[in-house]
Amino acid sequence: MLPALAKAFPGVLKKAALQEAHFIRGKIVEGIASQAPGGKPFKPLSPLTLAARRLAGFRGTKALIRTGDLRNSIVVVVGKDGSVAIGVSRNAKGEDGQDLVKVAEIMEFGAGPYVIQLTPKMVAWIAKLYEEAGIERAPSARGGGKGYIVVKIPARPFMRPVFEKWGKPTDVRARLQARIAKLLKPYGGR
Repeated sequence: MLPALAKAFPGVLKKAALQEAHFIRGKIVEGIASQAPGGKPFKPLSPLTLAARRLAGFRGTKALIRTGDLRNSIVVVVGKDGSVAIGVSRNAKGEDGQDLVKVAEIMEFGAGPYVIQLTPKMVAWIAKLYEEAGIERAPSARGGGKGYIVVKIPARPFMRPVFEKWGKPTDVRARLQARIAKLLKPYGGR
């Protein structure tokens, strides 16, 4: 039995690690779908973001799921050395050509503030957004400002909360040991 176990063990170890990585990936995807990765709810989308989505013909209200590109880009990768990683591939692009690693970074950590000088076209768009959102514009937005807007994208972590909840070393070790034991049973393991 020992020679069979010894021969099977490297493959079993790789398979158990891959199963664990897919488990964590599934929790990340599940967290985006439920809007509470690792049990930590996302900050709701702003009324202006929802208005922009409606004006673009999109009716969804969930954060990080406008097209599904980001959620679908989360992958498990096995390195040449047998290491296993979970994340967004460096080469992943959205259907609009956006670099999804950059999108993931912005969603995970937030971005800004950005100071943007407004053009007349932007002012008209912002007025339309406020109208669509049913928000009365502030006096500075009516022309009393200096022609600038400050934009800040809030963090909506979708990976860190999952790793905080499901990636504790003691928990990962216990799940790996259980997976290895199960995979070794056909070879005479307990």
